[in-house]
Amino acid sequence: MNYELIIEHSRNPVNFGKIEGADVSFYDSNPLCGDNINMDLRIADNKVADIKFSGKGCSVCMASASVVTELAKGQSLNEITKDQVLGKLGLEDIETNRLKCAMLSINVFGSAIKKFRGEPND
Repeated sequence: MNYELIIEHSRNPVNFGKIEGADVSFYDSNPLCGDNINMDLRIADNKVADIKFSGKGCSVCMASASVVTELAKGQSLNEITKDQVLGKLGLEDIETNRLKCAMLSINVFGSAIKKFRGEPND
């Protein structure tokens, strides 16, 4: 686990904030631990032209959201994978109860893309 990177991303997250007039926004929370994330995306030419997140959560949740936005910005509308985010944060062997914290932002991003495409969310 890369504690320094997690702490840096949670204390100074990249792309934190809101996008007024976003093309799509999606919010979700984990009521068991209180983490909540909202993502706003601006889409241009089937790419993530801009992305910001807001919300509150534990350090793993906030670091994961920061990394998801970092990985997505400027990229095509593809889902971000669990392995991409966990690998970047050095969390390959994360314990199950903390995995939900890391997965919240990954799921919110994927749901936002589905919403933008008009696809049903599970």
